[in-house]
Amino acid sequence: MADNITKTGSTGKAVTANNSRKYIITIAGMGLMTAIVVVLQLLASTIHLGPFSITLTLAPIIVGAAVFGWWAGAWLGLVFGVIVLLSGDAAAFLEVNTLGTIITVLVKGVGAGLFSGLVYRALEKKNKYVAVVSAGITAPVVNTGLFLVGCFLFFMPTITQWAGDQPVMEYIVVGFIGLNFPIELMINLALSTVIVTIIGYVRKTLAER
Repeated sequence: MADNITKTGSTGKAVTANNSRKYIITIAGMGLMTAIVVVLQLLASTIHLGPFSITLTLAPIIVGAAVFGWWAGAWLGLVFGVIVLLSGDAAAFLEVNTLGTIITVLVKGVGAGLFSGLVYRALEKKNKYVAVVSAGITAPVVNTGLFLVGCFLFFMPTITQWAGDQPVMEYIVVGFIGLNFPIELMINLALSTVIVTIIGYVRKTLAER
């Protein structure tokens, strides 16, 4: 019985140590991914296609969601949204409706990370490449889609004034979305192989520790 107690105690300590190690690695990994999102979005704020900057953070958001879970994607998406607000990229909308802008920017960021993470998790066991490509498509679609929802909920009277004689939907699609969405989508698809490699490497590293 003493031997069993010793073995059980040793196993319990090993499990506790392993859990602590995973917790520390997760915190460190999320800290790194958060820093990458901040730096990339600050860099992206200097690259404008039309009135808005291009989004470069969707790829690291997908990696974070794939490695650590959907909650990580949601957190990184939230960080992305906060940086968009702080960088002044949404200044024109903040002047029109501050609360509506904050809600729209944060919700679309969280949604992009959350849903891309859920899509990846749902498909990864079937095919990792399909999972990454699908997540890569989901992130910009959700990001842009929720932005459009925000436009309709909070800014339509102002946008109608901005559009003038131009049809409102044409103004929104051409003026606000423009080249941003297709370029963001192409970046994610072009990086799909790299993302799969990064995910595999990080998971292998985590498993070895």
